[in-house]
Amino acid sequence: MSLPILETAKYELTLPSQDTKVSFRPFLVKEEKLLLMALESKESKQITNALKSIVDACTFGTLNVASLPVFDLEYIFLQIRAKSVGEIAKLKVKCPDDNETFANVEVDLSKVEVQVDDAHTNVIEINDKVKMVMKYPTIDSIDADVDANDLKTEQMFDMIAASIYQIYDGETVHNAKDYKKEELNSFIESLSSKHFEKVQVFFQSMPKLQQEIEVENPKTKVKSKMMLQGIADFFVSPSHTTT
Repeated sequence: MSLPILETAKYELTLPSQDTKVSFRPFLVKEEKLLLMALESKESKQITNALKSIVDACTFGTLNVASLPVFDLEYIFLQIRAKSVGEIAKLKVKCPDDNETFANVEVDLSKVEVQVDDAHTNVIEINDKVKMVMKYPTIDSIDADVDANDLKTEQMFDMIAASIYQIYDGETVHNAKDYKKEELNSFIESLSSKHFEKVQVFFQSMPKLQQEIEVENPKTKVKSKMMLQGIADFFVSPSHTTT
């Protein structure tokens, strides 16, 4: 006689980048085990692969997870986590007022949203004829071992090249996928400093999973506002510490 297979609840979320509905389920013990093993390894690639596998399984294989913008993937995982082990995440954060004392805070994950800068656009006007249409970085296009705020020049150019979707030259449309990285880098190098700043603004202002919280320093009793941003800050494991 076969053992019973338990039914799992099904929920729905709206994908931030496309405003489309996606069905999902909470993760099961086998997926939680996969995540815990990845966290124990402390290897960024293994953690990334675990996140992708969990999101793929919990959305019933309906999404091309590798092609999702990072903020979409983070949002989906956060919703899965909330329905799996509870909507209230208990975090330990470093207090901004002295930058050394840690405080315990609780965050309602059901209220966390992907925030979009009102001035953000993925179309970069170079001149009257030329413009670039950008696409958002995916989890595979970002090196998890590299701090996004401390990219080397070559790494930065590679990320920009990988994020170009199309280049318009008047009526002619150049699809970036049809060109080699070296050709795209040459195009980027031909931009003026003013135009390159526009490219940087695209990355700085693109949608982010974030939530402002208030934290009270248990020693000084000073209350401060701080911004949680990205899946790491909202924690993947209960022991995560936000700095």
